[in-house]
Amino acid sequence: MDQFPYVFFLGIGGIGMSALARWFQANGHHVSGYDKTETPLTKALAAEGIAIHYADAVENIPAEIRENHEKALVVLTPAIPAESLEWAWLRAQGYDIRKRSQVLGVLTQGRHTIAVAGTHGKTTTSSMVAHLLHHAGLDAGAFLGGIAVNLGSNLLLPKTTTAPIVVEADEYDRSFLTLFPDVAIVTSTDADHLDIYGDQAALIDSFRQFVAQIKPGGTLLINHTADPSVAAAVPAGTRVIRYGLTAEQGPELFATNISAEGHQFHFDLYGPQGTINNLELAVPGYHNVENMLAAAAVAQLHGISEAKLRAAVAAYQGVKRRFEFVVTTSQNVYLDDYAHHPREIEAFLRSVRTLYPGKRLRVIFQPHLFTRTRDFAAGFSKSLSIADEVFLLDIYPAREKPIPGITSEIILAGITASTKAIRTKEQVLNAAQTDNAFDILATVGAGDIDTLVPQLKLILTERWK
Repeated sequence: MDQFPYVFFLGIGGIGMSALARWFQANGHHVSGYDKTETPLTKALAAEGIAIHYADAVENIPAEIRENHEKALVVLTPAIPAESLEWAWLRAQGYDIRKRSQVLGVLTQGRHTIAVAGTHGKTTTSSMVAHLLHHAGLDAGAFLGGIAVNLGSNLLLPKTTTAPIVVEADEYDRSFLTLFPDVAIVTSTDADHLDIYGDQAALIDSFRQFVAQIKPGGTLLINHTADPSVAAAVPAGTRVIRYGLTAEQGPELFATNISAEGHQFHFDLYGPQGTINNLELAVPGYHNVENMLAAAAVAQLHGISEAKLRAAVAAYQGVKRRFEFVVTTSQNVYLDDYAHHPREIEAFLRSVRTLYPGKRLRVIFQPHLFTRTRDFAAGFSKSLSIADEVFLLDIYPAREKPIPGITSEIILAGITASTKAIRTKEQVLNAAQTDNAFDILATVGAGDIDTLVPQLKLILTERWK
């Protein structure tokens, strides 16, 4: 990448794109970018010295990019629409344009790479791995798909070129096939991104290709729920460790004596690297215990001692928008979570129910993508029915065009909660101000529902004094 002193990002506000932008900025490149909307993340990038514009026009591309064709790299996110004016001009001019995943593949070449893949759980698990190594004093780098609370960033810069690199390996658009890891984690292979893959069999085949790229003598940690054909695709000599929440599920790596105490989960880790008793995890949820099992095993593989590992687990504070406690009082709680797949929503809401039995739970959910809504409407209805009240926002389209007949109504129809409705953001805020029908509020989704969070925080902080 040294041949490109200038780097321009199309879609710089994406969580994975912004981590790369920060890496290039920290390594002395001149970084700039475009995104369609200003967000807290783009504001943070701008404050770090990165020039960003929000109107798609060729004249807005910085002069240093337009005037240094041979010395400029353009990094592209799949979320950029085909009709983008800037993308069309850069293509026509013959710029070196690479997908985010291709750049990650280049940056990790020759590095000890820990890649975390899975249709859900990969952001939290990769942040856990990065935190455990960093907290224990091991030099490490990380490109994450979320803002890790402990790091205050989605990027961890290594101090040396020999440090291991933790990478969130995204299955969307088969992006993770640019990676050749030494250690891989596969958290799940549930159906998703069927707009890309067509069916789950094709998705599973891509996971098989991913694990087949593990370097000689490497290790695969794979969730016991993953399709068994995935583990069978590893190269000869690869160590395979299956993990799951309990021993009854049959894995070699599991937890025992799991208990919830306040916001904390306590558990014993039992695995091929040894047993560690009474680990304290401050980020709640059975799914997070399972994620931490895999992350802790990776830390053990990298020589982290039991004492350092125990302290690092206890110090882990999670990822923004993953089971995030926004407002907490003795009687009421407001939570925010990024869940956007039925299994993620189910895991989140069941954990909330475990923490707050008997409390009335209101969920505000924003479906993400028309294709995902179409493919998993029944699953969304079932998982959301765990709540007492469900308010649905309109579908967040992201990169997609509307599909006739696919609206939030098809999810609403199958929800069995006692109270359910389609709501606008304004109506959601009004309801938070005017009624007391709920004890626990949760905003859930991967679109722009997070723009409600600061407003709801202000309203509920005042109301719940």
